[in-house]
Amino acid sequence: MPSRGDRGGAATRARIADVATGMFLERGFEDVTIAEVAAAAGVSKVTVFAHFDRKEDLLLDRLPGAVDLVRSAIRDRPDGVGPVEAIRRMVVRLADEKHVLSGLGDGVEPFLRMVVASPALIARLRVFEHQIERVLADELAADSRFDGDADLTAALIVAGYRNAATSTMRRRLAGDAPAALEAAHGAALTAAFAALADGL
Repeated sequence: MPSRGDRGGAATRARIADVATGMFLERGFEDVTIAEVAAAAGVSKVTVFAHFDRKEDLLLDRLPGAVDLVRSAIRDRPDGVGPVEAIRRMVVRLADEKHVLSGLGDGVEPFLRMVVASPALIARLRVFEHQIERVLADELAADSRFDGDADLTAALIVAGYRNAATSTMRRRLAGDAPAALEAAHGAALTAAFAALADGL
């Protein structure tokens, strides 16, 4: 069970991220400073940087949660379920729940537009992509049930999911209706993971 201090830290982090996201959406990512976010959230700049390594992470604050999901998918998968299938089940569940990480949540278009318009945010996502690939490779290498090439498997899984997620983002920004968007996202995931299962 998290301690009171852990819960308080998580609440502070969430409040800072919520305040920052609102300011970024209102004024633009580049036009808001860390000092302004700190003042609006009622904390110091030191406190902001105690919770976030860089400004981009104030907006992309859900990324650490994706790392935890990947680790859990590999570690907690049932015997007989390979890593590709474990990750497939995870991302399908996120889509079914319309989880914010799936890109199917309500009202995310302003967020997506801000991300694609910001070179700094795009660069941060690319760095994170490499980080999560490394996490996945390390999990596979440490898993006694897996006897394949950990680095190659991780790289292909991340690339396959990126292809599906990017397609969904483009459709969303193009104005696809929710039902059509969900169907296309599901089809893209099915195609990506079928190719991965065949290839690996």
